[in-house]
Amino acid sequence: MAKLFTLEVHTPYRLFFADRIEALIVTLTDGEIGVYAEHAFFTAPVVTGILKIKNKEGQWKQAFTTEGILEVSGLRTVLMVDAAEWPEEIDCNRAQAAAKRAKEQLEAAMFKFEIDNARAILKRAETRLKMCGTAGAE
Repeated sequence: MAKLFTLEVHTPYRLFFADRIEALIVTLTDGEIGVYAEHAFFTAPVVTGILKIKNKEGQWKQAFTTEGILEVSGLRTVLMVDAAEWPEEIDCNRAQAAAKRAKEQLEAAMFKFEIDNARAILKRAETRLKMCGTAGAE
């Protein structure tokens, strides 16, 4: 049996996930990283992406997460993000509308902060839409 460690995923609104798991894959600013029990300690920023969790039964689950911080320390890992959603919690129509609006904002943007904001909104919408395509898939 693989070694397990505790993962907690927090948002400002709720404790999204808390359990002992076998592994997780999360997207950092410079690419994806896998974390297993007894991983080296580190803290790193995470970006919008798909969080993959291998539970204690050895099955993979996926969730949408936004920007935040990952802290790995021994047998406990904490992920603090602005938002986290299981595939079944995502409103796919709303995500599609958000992507359309973000593309329109991107075309009309004149200033860097407008471009950056529209790109961030578009990235979140596109990632949610990717999760809509995998709803129910493990």
